[in-house]
Amino acid sequence: MPELPEVEVVRRGLARWVRGRTITGVDVVDPRSIRRHTLGTEDFIGNLEQATVMDVVRRGKFLWMPLAMSGSPETDPGISPDLRDGLPKVALMAHLGMSGQLLMQDPEVPDEKHLKVRIRLSPVDGMPEQLRFVDQRIFGGLFVTSLVRTADGGPGGLGETPLPEIAEEASHIARDPLDPYFSFDAFYRKVRGRKTGLKRALLDQSIISGIGNIYADEALWRARLHYARATDTLRRADAERLVEAVKDVMNAALAAGGTSFDSLYVNVNGDSGYFARSLNAYGRAGELCGRCEAIGLRSTIKREQFMNRSSYTCPVCQARPRNGRW
Repeated sequence: MPELPEVEVVRRGLARWVRGRTITGVDVVDPRSIRRHTLGTEDFIGNLEQATVMDVVRRGKFLWMPLAMSGSPETDPGISPDLRDGLPKVALMAHLGMSGQLLMQDPEVPDEKHLKVRIRLSPVDGMPEQLRFVDQRIFGGLFVTSLVRTADGGPGGLGETPLPEIAEEASHIARDPLDPYFSFDAFYRKVRGRKTGLKRALLDQSIISGIGNIYADEALWRARLHYARATDTLRRADAERLVEAVKDVMNAALAAGGTSFDSLYVNVNGDSGYFARSLNAYGRAGELCGRCEAIGLRSTIKREQFMNRSSYTCPVCQARPRNGRW
């Protein structure tokens, strides 16, 4: 499953290629990939054709493209962003699922084997003219959704423009640590107010969004914190160190193009991520902890069952808590 850095890699690529372009045509090759658009294929196409992509926005692992009809006030760059009538009302939501890919292609490129939706864009010199949604396992999909005002008045998520709107399906989740509007104080209050384990809190989208199993383990390793540390005993300094570790891990993954354990994950240009080669804890059970080894200690990474998944920790530099919450 793609995690936040993978989705951000896709967002940045899409913003470069589709922002400001008009959708000139849509081909739904497999209706199963728009099943979340409950009004059907005709309505899906009708909402997209002749609409202009205003931006590409992400909060956590949610990704959407605000749309405006050509010639409407929303497409006027001089409109004040605080005027509701000048803001997009709908967006194209992309759910990547386990294997969804958003690929930019030229028309002459043959269709991919698992092509589900083709979106044709207004021509721009040097840019591909088609956005293709490809999905082998069909767990992902596209649908048109409503945009609602953000609760805090800030941008809906990380994007190129500060639109104070968010896709309705993403409005319930907290901001992610790469969002400039992310509030450490709000995060710390929520964490301290829960009686749970630290990794469970990191995976709770109502506390902090966008962190999956891989990056939770990597951030906890960097912060020298055990996944079962009780959140209601977490000191502010420890929480600050953890948030910085999350940011460091995610920024490193972004620089590498994301983490890829699966050949099905590619970014918008069809390139796989490479951060998996730099992991310190996740997937390294039985291997020496690099940090401990660097100071002359021999400690091996341990794998434990966690929420039907796995957690990877170093038993030396991530000491097991006496009163942990499992």
